[in-house]
Formats: sequence, structure tokens, C-alpha cells
Amino acid sequence: MLRRYIGGDAMLPTLRLPRPDGTLEPYVMREPVVWTAPTGPIQSRVAYAAAHVVCDPLADCDPLSQPRLDWEATLSYRRYLWSFGLAVAEAMDTAQRGMGLGWPAARELIRRSSGEARATGGMIAFGAGTDHLLPGERVTLDDVARAYEEQVGYVERHGGRVILMASQALARAARGPDDYRRVYGTILRQASRPVILHWLGDMFDSELAGYWGTRDVRAAMHVCLDVIREHHTKVDGIKISLLDAEREIEMRALLPDGVRMYTGDDLNYDRLILGEGGAGGAGDGHRHSDALLGIFDAIAPAASAALQALDRGDVAGYRRALAPSVALSRHIFQPPTYAYKTGVVFLAYLNGHQTHFRMLGGAESWRSVPHLAELFRRADCAGLLGDPERAAERMRRLLALAGVE
Repeated sequence: MLRRYIGGDAMLPTLRLPRPDGTLEPYVMREPVVWTAPTGPIQSRVAYAAAHVVCDPLADCDPLSQPRLDWEATLSYRRYLWSFGLAVAEAMDTAQRGMGLGWPAARELIRRSSGEARATGGMIAFGAGTDHLLPGERVTLDDVARAYEEQVGYVERHGGRVILMASQALARAARGPDDYRRVYGTILRQASRPVILHWLGDMFDSELAGYWGTRDVRAAMHVCLDVIREHHTKVDGIKISLLDAEREIEMRALLPDGVRMYTGDDLNYDRLILGEGGAGGAGDGHRHSDALLGIFDAIAPAASAALQALDRGDVAGYRRALAPSVALSRHIFQPPTYAYKTGVVFLAYLNGHQTHFRMLGGAESWRSVPHLAELFRRADCAGLLGDPERAAERMRRLLALAGVE
């Protein structure tokens, strides 16, 4: 459930925001939205929010090779996501995995957040990949398999479900679809519990072009389906982030019974999660997608409210809560798509979840000031700026730093 505050005579903040052409225009903020947390587990869908990390802004270190995290702020954000009934997808690309967060820091993140999940009862799964392999022509398929085994083993020793991340090293070493079948088969046979496969499109990572051994997306889809069908007892589901809703729907219909489609489509998630079955849940076949989304980090209250509405069979309530967030998400994920992480962290900063807008590797610079100003407008329109005064003050700080008075 959600409602708008009745503002009465209270004055809402006004600030001057830049447009893409560099001009400034006044913007009056809207009344904030009150979002209600669920009283119990969400039932209608499985919904993972891929969580971001908070860097330590005072760490005197190389921000590229020796990143340091603010552990309390990072773990606090996971508690925030769990409070809205969402599961956490940990150490994924939203956490700047491979773009600032290396395997040593990811190991510590996995260890700490797994303990936090046990303490709070939160649902969590962890990215396991091959990013500790150094790029080079000498990397073999066996090297890739051993790298996967190391990270999968680490996650499973900490009691976690594995999200088997797409591998740049495999994309470089493989010579065709059979090499993917070989490596994935090796890892899946060893997994102690069903994993979530991860197919990340090259709009998120150009090194993953031609994944599954072909640049033909439909042919790649069938290679992936072959792997899933052969090892279906070891596959909980597959997350695809191709930003192609029709392709996701096509693949979803071909999945074996019991294997979930986790949408990673941050542009079309509203209709994919709702699906053709409306408010139907686990028993409606493959007529809807579950979710594993970076945008759910940023829009957790709205996502939770929408899923709570589905639990009640209230499709109109689902749309009211989630539809306004789509314009925000499409802005955050506009090309270059990998820079979406900047918008996710900026929104966390505006909402007071961290005291600064600094990111691993200086990634706060990946988006322009006009881009962030438009993000502010769209977040406000979606009811996702919980404290207008605080959000306005923090936006003004950013503008002043950019020389906008």
C-alpha cells in the first residue's frame, strides 16, 4: 500500500536543475510517498535486488586496485532491502564486480553479507565467476573451469546459493558452443544445490559479445537451453539481461518445468514480472518472470509495494506502484548501460543511505550532471525520494560542486 502525504500549507523544496542543453529551470518537488513494508514474506514472485556497495571515501589507497568498502553502510543497505521483503543478489555487477570490485574484496563481501543474512533471516544468493583470472591468450578452458570451481566452492562453503556469472575469460577462450557446454556441464555437475545461471548481454559488458559461442541471439538461446535441459536438476533458474522482452518471453516458454526465468530486463521488468498470467504465482507455468534486477536496489519500496499487491491479486495496485518507476529505470540504464551503477548509488545518496556520492574507481564520474538532474526529477515523480528536504539539499551540493549556483 502507498499514499501521498497531504502537504497542507507546507512548502515543498524548489531548486534550479540543468537541462541537457545546459540551461537551468526551476523544479518544484512533489509530496513524498509513504511505502508500506510487508508483514511477511512475499509469495507471488521470487525477487532479488542486485545490491550496490558503499566505498570508504576516506581510505587512502589506490581506488582501482585496492578498493575499500564502508562495511557498515554496505551491510545496512542489505538490511534495508530485506526489510522490504526482497532477496539480495550479492557481489554481482551492480556491486561493480569487475569494474572496481575484485575477487579479494568480493570474497570479504560474500563472507560478511552471508553472516548478515543468517542473523536477519534474509534471502541471499552470491555471484561466482572467473574474474580473478588475468586476461590473456594462455587462459584455457580448464583454467576457466578451475576458476569457477574456486569461486563456487567459496560461496557454497558459506552456505550460499550460487549465481553462476557470465565469464569474460570463457568468452575469450571458447571456440564454439561445445566449449560452453563443456565448462558449464563441469561446474553444474559439481554444484551442491541448484544454481542461477547468468546471461549478461554485451550492452552491459562488451567482452561478453558472442556468449554461448555465437553472435546469433536465438542460436545462443538454444545453446543455453541445451545446458539447462541436460542439467535441469542443478538449475534453479536463469537470469537474462538482454534488454529484449520478446526474446525473454520466447525463452521463458521453453524452459523445463521447475526452472525459473529471472528477468534482468531493467527496461521492461514491469510487464515481464506481471506476465500473461496476471497475479498468478508459482502454479501458472512459465507465464511470468521472477526478478533479479539492479534497478530493484534503487526502487525497493515501489518494487515491494507492487509485489505485495500481486500477493493480494491486485493487478491495478501492482501497476500503480511499479509503472512510475519504469521511466526512472530507463533513464538510469540508458547507454552506456554499464554506467547504470552511478545512478543507483546516486539515488541511495539522495535518500540518505550513505553520507557521500563516491564510488569504487571514481565511477561517480560516469554520468553527467544533467543526467543526474533528470534522474532526480524522475525519482521524485516516482515517489522514490523519501525526504524532499534532504534530497534537495544533496542535489544542491552536487550542483554547487559542478559550478552550478
